[in-house]
Amino acid sequence: MTATTPPSVVPAPQAGDSAIRRCTPYGSWPENTYAGVLSFMRRNYTRELAGADVVISGIPLDLATTFRPGARLGPAAVRAASVQLAELKPFPWGFDPFDTLAVVDAGDCWFDAHHPLTIPETIRQHARHILASGARMLTLGGDHYISYPLLQAHVEKHGGPLSLIHFDAHCDTWPDDSPDSLNHGTMFYKAVKEGLIDPARSVQIGIRTWNDDFMGMQVIDAPSVHRLGAAAVLQRVLEIVGDRPAYLTFDIDCLDPAHAPGTGTPVPGGLTSAQALEIVRGLTPVNLVGMDVVEVSPPYDQSEITALAAAHVAADLLCVLAAQKRATA
Repeated sequence: MTATTPPSVVPAPQAGDSAIRRCTPYGSWPENTYAGVLSFMRRNYTRELAGADVVISGIPLDLATTFRPGARLGPAAVRAASVQLAELKPFPWGFDPFDTLAVVDAGDCWFDAHHPLTIPETIRQHARHILASGARMLTLGGDHYISYPLLQAHVEKHGGPLSLIHFDAHCDTWPDDSPDSLNHGTMFYKAVKEGLIDPARSVQIGIRTWNDDFMGMQVIDAPSVHRLGAAAVLQRVLEIVGDRPAYLTFDIDCLDPAHAPGTGTPVPGGLTSAQALEIVRGLTPVNLVGMDVVEVSPPYDQSEITALAAAHVAADLLCVLAAQKRATA
């Protein structure tokens, strides 16, 4: 008898390390979830953006935090938590979003943390470069301050004001009239003042901290989510935003600390992962021009459940965009 190599040990020509070996932004390859080059959901690591529908990037900033630091480590943790999501058709969608959507991971925005006043413009330039390619952005934070320069770049691209869909425990509209401050609790105050967002056509979901002036934002606080249910909240969000261009920002502390302990400013009484994902998955009617998922702080995480929740939110946002594209194909 002639010895043969069992088929199971013959390396497949298209398996493993697809983040650097795949020649197209479409499709998925088999990977070992516990090994290989990490990118978000194993998408191509590349700065070549031509033809991409969505560009994922990280902004590892936590200089604007007001309590616990660590969000600079968030993008890496979310990428690591996303590996198993690349192996199966996402639930409940039942399709591979990368059969429809060209998605690449452009790595992280580099900035000089020792010269903090240069950071906002660095983030704006990072976003301008990606948006100039025609792709939409899905950005992994980093603390929530990053949404402010990202919004500025998106309004430059799409015009404004935009609608804001804001998942958070905090309204982030506390007064701050300093042009140079880096503060993750005041950026939407500035965004309203600058006309970047239309508060009357924007919605904040999961809020459970008080502000004397919510600046006209439509607030669906956490107790209301628990009382009304995810389906009713989703319907209200769709009514508020309508068909306007919208930017979605998801602060992971929108979730209760039982579901997301790894964050800088946790507040009890928040949404469950199931509630948040049900709302996100229902956003297919919305014209999302940009998205971010922020405030994952791995040093405070437990068994990576916060990073995993953030990775699922980001993956579902990609599925929302893929479903939109499939509906128009």
